[in-house]
Amino acid sequence: MSLNKYLDVSPEVAAAVAEGKPVVALESTIISHGMPYPQNVETALKVESIIRENGAVPATIAILGGRLKAGLTAEEIEYLGKKGTAVHKASRRDLAVLCARGADGATTVTTTMIIAHMAGIQIFATGGIGGVHRGAETTMDISADLEELAQTPVMVVCAGAKSILDLGLTLEYLETHGVPVIGYGTKELPAFYTRKSGFAVDYEIDSPAELAAAFRASLDMGLKGGMLVTNPIPEEYSMDPAVINKAIDEAVAEAKAQGIHGKETTPFLLARIKDITGGDSLDSNIQLVFNNARLAARTAVELCKE
Repeated sequence: MSLNKYLDVSPEVAAAVAEGKPVVALESTIISHGMPYPQNVETALKVESIIRENGAVPATIAILGGRLKAGLTAEEIEYLGKKGTAVHKASRRDLAVLCARGADGATTVTTTMIIAHMAGIQIFATGGIGGVHRGAETTMDISADLEELAQTPVMVVCAGAKSILDLGLTLEYLETHGVPVIGYGTKELPAFYTRKSGFAVDYEIDSPAELAAAFRASLDMGLKGGMLVTNPIPEEYSMDPAVINKAIDEAVAEAKAQGIHGKETTPFLLARIKDITGGDSLDSNIQLVFNNARLAARTAVELCKE
């Protein structure tokens, strides 16, 4: 266990880590910035429930009152859900100032990985990771998630990179930084709302036991980076690629016209895509998070068997 003076680990999570029991980290940006209240709180609590049903302890992560929190209470999740976008979206660059100010922050993939690692948690379930944005060859808009995956030894289970991104460049960036991209039961990178992207992953793995074995080998070798597991959205919730891609193109054009950039880009695009698709994209988003939570919990259980 880290003794970091800014870190608070809930008693349940601390005990599970100390006893070598399976724990799965969860981010909080999806609560404050990912969907509206009360769906955000309902989804967060349901994800925790799914992790418990599959044999692991959930550890939702956030920054509250300047404290790095690993394991939130239901009241704390409710607080984040109600405050919504008034909570700072916190990446690596924000941690020091938010802690020094005693402020709140919703953790992204990056900061959830950092705090999970501090707390001794090795597996993290999320929706989709950030990546290289479209047009990044001129804007240099590349998510900090990719750098974190290259340097922090946490397995991240997601539904691929968000399809608002340049998926080809995102894979190239991960390859350059030595991050293995694994498809769970697929040879093709899932594209968040849809099961296929046209881009190949590095390896296909078909069981939680093999995922755990691969990650354990990485840890044993002292490889410093993480491992990205891409888990396709269940078939029944997958969206028609033509419909979702049209919505994404419209949203990207609107963002460009309005001068939206940086960390505001993803929340803007997801909100517009939800509106354009009549809410279908939000339903898909929720279901893929549930699916990732199941796989992460089962993999965490396997990781604790040795």
